[in-house]
Amino acid sequence: MYGWLFRHLPGPLWARIIIALALIAGIVILLFRVIFPWFSDILELSDPTIGTLIRL
Repeated sequence: MYGWLFRHLPGPLWARIIIALALIAGIVILLFRVIFPWFSDILELSDPTIGTLIRL
């Protein structure tokens, strides 16, 4: 997949490298700004349930 994407980017090699790095940075920013916060709300990762499972 990465090879296909890199071959289909326009321009010379140095431009394709810059475009690929910009795409990777954009995907990482999207993940940290939108996807991961939305996903953590669904999973409720901040809920401490380890100590409350076993009560004697």
